[in-house]
Amino acid sequence: MELTAWLSLAMICLMGAMSPGPSLAVVLKHTVGGGKANGLVAAIAHGVGVGLYAVMTVVGLALVIKSSPLLFNTIRYVGVAFLLYLAFKALTAKSSIAKLGADGVEVSLVQSAWEGFMIAFLNPKLAIFFLALFSQFIHVDADFSLNLILVTTVGVIDTLWYCLIALVLSRPKVLAMLRDNVSVVEKLTGIALLSVAARAVF
Repeated sequence: MELTAWLSLAMICLMGAMSPGPSLAVVLKHTVGGGKANGLVAAIAHGVGVGLYAVMTVVGLALVIKSSPLLFNTIRYVGVAFLLYLAFKALTAKSSIAKLGADGVEVSLVQSAWEGFMIAFLNPKLAIFFLALFSQFIHVDADFSLNLILVTTVGVIDTLWYCLIALVLSRPKVLAMLRDNVSVVEKLTGIALLSVAARAVF
């Protein structure tokens, strides 16, 4: 792959990662709730989920998802249910983040990894996005190295962006400010997740 083509791919991937959405809300939640380690684990797991869709695209499975309305909608509505579940947790007093300051409850790394991965995996629109994106770079006689470059670029850029977010949010002063205003953070997170779920349905 030529450098100019790779730079175009990298820029598109970076812009996609930077767009606000449920992924940002989940990384924010786990960084505030558990600290830097949780935020980084959520970010890495999210990158794995995104990378999985990239792999599915280059091996042709994303085309199956696109061509099967039943499969696409099944993944999409499970994703909506997951968003609603996360929104409910954020908007209720039983949220793990709200209990952190009062009861010393910690968010586990496993939970951070699970939610980070699932927020990406339950978004079948990533398959459509990568089909459109990769079609600009893959040709009929594309070899393994090109596919590897595409998948690696997507996964690494997404992971690095959200790791950067987690590192910035976990700075002592920033984290202290967020935890001092945890109820506001939670309500905004819950509202954001609800809006994304509503957009996915309607």
